[in-house]
Amino acid sequence: MSATKMLQILDAPGKDKGRTPAGLKNDDLKAMFRAMFFTRLLDQRGMNLQRQGRIGFYVPSFGQEASQIGAGYAMADEDILFPSYRLISIALLRGIDLRHVFNQAWGNAEDVCKGRQMPNHYAFPEINWQSISSPIGTQITHAAGAARAAQIRGDKRVSWAWFGDGGTSSNDFHAGMNFAAVWKAPCIFMCENNHWAISVPQEMQSASATFAEKAVAYGMPGVRVDGNDVLAVYEACREARDRAVAGKGPTLIETVTFRMGPHSSSDDPSKYQSKELFESWQKKDPIDRFRAWMKGKRIWTQKWEDELKEQMLAEIATAVEAAESTPAPAIDTLFDDVWAEIPAMLLEQKAALIDQIRRTGDIEDTGGAFPL
Repeated sequence: MSATKMLQILDAPGKDKGRTPAGLKNDDLKAMFRAMFFTRLLDQRGMNLQRQGRIGFYVPSFGQEASQIGAGYAMADEDILFPSYRLISIALLRGIDLRHVFNQAWGNAEDVCKGRQMPNHYAFPEINWQSISSPIGTQITHAAGAARAAQIRGDKRVSWAWFGDGGTSSNDFHAGMNFAAVWKAPCIFMCENNHWAISVPQEMQSASATFAEKAVAYGMPGVRVDGNDVLAVYEACREARDRAVAGKGPTLIETVTFRMGPHSSSDDPSKYQSKELFESWQKKDPIDRFRAWMKGKRIWTQKWEDELKEQMLAEIATAVEAAESTPAPAIDTLFDDVWAEIPAMLLEQKAALIDQIRRTGDIEDTGGAFPL
C-alpha cells in the first residue's frame, strides 16, 4: 500500500471485477451493503425532517457511506472510537438503537445527552463511542492518548480517530500523530478526504500531493485508498488494525471520497461547487458501485433490495414517531450531572427557576436562531 498510489479493489463502474478481501463471506458483503443503504435512507429522512422544521439541524454523509462502513466492518467490538460528526453509519453498524439517533435529533427526555449537545453530536458509551465535539481535530489527540493508555495496560484494543481533510490543518493533528508515532501506540487515523472543509477546497487546505503522505514526517505508514470502494477501505483498515495489535504502531489512512451533499442542513454547496464536479462524482456513487459488483457476483437481487428498503423505511418511521412524541427533558434536569453535590448557589437558582415556571407557566425566551 502507498501514500501516493490509490488502493482499489472494485473497478470504477462496479460491474463484476474485483476480488473479495480475505475473510469476507457473502453474508458479510450483504451486511456491508445493507449498512450503506440504510445510512443513505436515514440521511434522506434526516434532511427532510430538518427542511420540514421538525428538527433544527442535521449532518448527512451522502457519498461517504463506503468510506465509513468499510472501516467500521474492520473494527473490533472492544475498539475505541473518537468520531467526527458525520459518522452515524458506524454507530448503527455497531448496534446502536435507531431511536437513540432521533432522540438526540429532537433533544428529548430520552436523549442520552438530555438535549445539551448539538444535533449529530452523539455519545454512545456502550459501544466505546466517545462524545463528538464541534472543535475541529480535538478527537485526534484524545484517540492518541487512549491508544497509549491501552498500550500501557496491555489491552488488545485499537483507538480510531476520524476527521476530514480540513482536520489535518488543526494543531491537534500534529500533536496526536506525533505522540502516537513516538510511542508506537495502537491508533488508526482516518482522514476522510471528501474534498471540502465546508466550502474550502482541498487545494486550499494543503500543498501536499496527498494527505496520506503527511504520515511520512511522523514515521508511520500512510495509506491512500479509494473511499468509494468499500472493499478497498475494509482491506486497508483491517491491515492497519492487524499492524496496531501486533505492536507496530499507528497508521494514517486517507479515504478519497466526495461529499455528495451539503456540509450540514445549513449549507448550500451550489454556492461554491460546480454542477459538473458534482455530476462527475455522482457517477462514482459508492452504493451504486457496490450494488453493480454484487449483482455481477449474483449476491444482490432487486427483490432483496426492495424488501430491505421497505423494512428500513418502516424502522425509520417508527423511530421518528417515537422520538417526536417524546416530551422535552424536564427543566430541572439542567442542574443534573455537573456536581456530585449541587452547591447552595445552584440550588437557589434551581428553586427560583421552578418558582418562575410555577408562577408564569414558562421560562423566559431570550430568542436567537440555531447557530449553524
